[in-house]
Amino acid sequence: MAQIIPFFSPAARQSRAAAQAALIGGFAAQRRTQEDVFWLKENAELLNILECTGADVAADALAPLQGFYDGAARHISFFRQYYRFILSICLDLEDLGLPGGTGAQLAAWIRDQGLAQAELSDLQRAEARRLLARRGETLQDYGLDDRLRAFISRPETFAIPNKKAAYELTHIVFYLSEYGRRDPQLPQAALTSLEFAGLVAFLDQNADLLAEICIALRYAGQQPPAAWECWLDRHVSAFTLSEREFSGLHDSYHEYFVTNWLMVLSGRKPFRQAVPAGGVHVSAVRGGSILRSLSEAVFEAGTGRSGWSAVRARTEAMLTEEQHGLLCAAERSCAGFDHFFEGFARAGSAGAA
Repeated sequence: MAQIIPFFSPAARQSRAAAQAALIGGFAAQRRTQEDVFWLKENAELLNILECTGADVAADALAPLQGFYDGAARHISFFRQYYRFILSICLDLEDLGLPGGTGAQLAAWIRDQGLAQAELSDLQRAEARRLLARRGETLQDYGLDDRLRAFISRPETFAIPNKKAAYELTHIVFYLSEYGRRDPQLPQAALTSLEFAGLVAFLDQNADLLAEICIALRYAGQQPPAAWECWLDRHVSAFTLSEREFSGLHDSYHEYFVTNWLMVLSGRKPFRQAVPAGGVHVSAVRGGSILRSLSEAVFEAGTGRSGWSAVRARTEAMLTEEQHGLLCAAERSCAGFDHFFEGFARAGSAGAA
């Protein structure tokens, strides 16, 4: 079920090769040092998106990461708590065309060291299993898939604001689907969970999370609501990439990565801003969330918050015209909005008999 689409739009002002080289070079050498875990995270995420979208990357564009690749065995032996990031970078570099067999060597070493046995989280074990399997190493964990599907098949978990759970939901779908390469076999309840999590993200105007949810839906063979992807399509055009202004603090790079990843998967134009050389700082437009106002209106409704119809008038009275428009767009985007709101309202009391 994989769909291979060029990662960069040929119509961009900057050539695809130049944009790829600028992104890889900037994140490899101009933002952080290799001993920083956030360097590992940023580069692993960029390379993962390039690999899973079938990007054709020129050999010289990967050159800034050659030194890390050559020293990966030494790096992982000390920073073994970050073994998943390090292995992922090496595997993706090889699959993008960098010559070498370090990925298989590291996968075998990780197996022999039993590093995956130190993982308490099912999500992290699922990622480790996927990474090791890419070089033929098996991580046995009987019942893992059943536990993952059980977690994502409880829609009420995702009808309330909980970013950690929502990101775990999307990543479980990524791993079960092999990033779009196979059917993740999600039960209907898990698809409802994605819908509910998407509604929360849309109401919050959280482009980062909403883009991941839309990607997960596509990997599950579903069409995301048009209102969600149209908003993200507009959002992608609003990024600002500032040359050599990265200060070492966190910026909007991840949102930039995942929203453009969605543009690739949905056949829209990705990477609309030219990528400058150097330590680029990524800024995104913020604002527009109505999640707090909506939550306050529901909470104030007390025992009367049994459903959307019971609190709709009170909620709408507390919103500005712009916020009301967003609420209406969310309601129209999914046929199951009323069902979602039953969970969002959290009616009842913990002290009730």
